[in-house]
Amino acid sequence: MQSYSTLSLAINDLIRRGYTYNFNLRPDCLECAENQLSVHPDDFDIDEIHRFEGMTDPGDSNILYAISSLKYGLKGLLVSAYGVYADTYSTEMMAKLELRRE
Repeated sequence: MQSYSTLSLAINDLIRRGYTYNFNLRPDCLECAENQLSVHPDDFDIDEIHRFEGMTDPGDSNILYAISSLKYGLKGLLVSAYGVYADTYSTEMMAKLELRRE
């Protein structure tokens, strides 16, 4: 897997490789606003994960997920801050995202 020095370099390369949709994290699914789709945990795979630490502020850390869905024919990106997994997310969503973070 490719290693990137910055979040923007990773995003640009993944877009070039076909990860063109933007996903938003919802309590029980990923939302793809461009297609008005809700993609549930059983309907997507996490292809790559890249972590980025803030240089001066530990609270400025992000995780970039490269995600694909064969069911919907989508490849896209989810950028998430560390520690966003709160009780408001379903067990299935937390398990899917946490499993690949390790």
